[in-house]
Amino acid sequence: MRTAWEVAADVVDPELPMVTLADLGVLREVVEDGDGTDRGVRVTLTPTYSGCPATATMRDDLERALHAAGWARVEVRLALAPPWSTDDITEHGRAALAAAGVSPPGPAGGRAGGAVPLLLAPTRYAARCPRCASEHVDLLSRFGPTACTAILRCRDCAEPFEHLKEV
Repeated sequence: MRTAWEVAADVVDPELPMVTLADLGVLREVVEDGDGTDRGVRVTLTPTYSGCPATATMRDDLERALHAAGWARVEVRLALAPPWSTDDITEHGRAALAAAGVSPPGPAGGRAGGAVPLLLAPTRYAARCPRCASEHVDLLSRFGPTACTAILRCRDCAEPFEHLKEV
């Protein structure tokens, strides 16, 4: 029988279905309790940002997967602290993003539990083309299909691609 963590870790992100919630780094804790028919599980999830529209779908998908795997009681809690960062994405998640044509984020920079710095300079993207690995890219749009992505174009192969923004 699979553990609750294993079941929850296999749930994919609704906006970036090439990565699981565990690989994205938003799955923070899974605690099992009870036994027999009264098995329960409490999951702690940290959304990518407090207004993320995918949070409700993440919660529903986690509940559905855990109920289907035999947990009678499922509680999904949201934790906004410590805040999620793109630095929380696993190496496996970064590789899956790149393999799907989404440029993974570069380092967000050491926030280590502190406040998010307010920078008034233009946003810089640490992006490589997921097709040819070139660093010669131009920003086409700060807003991609999701709030978490931007659209860039490679100057070398001329292909447009999504880039997961550093936060």
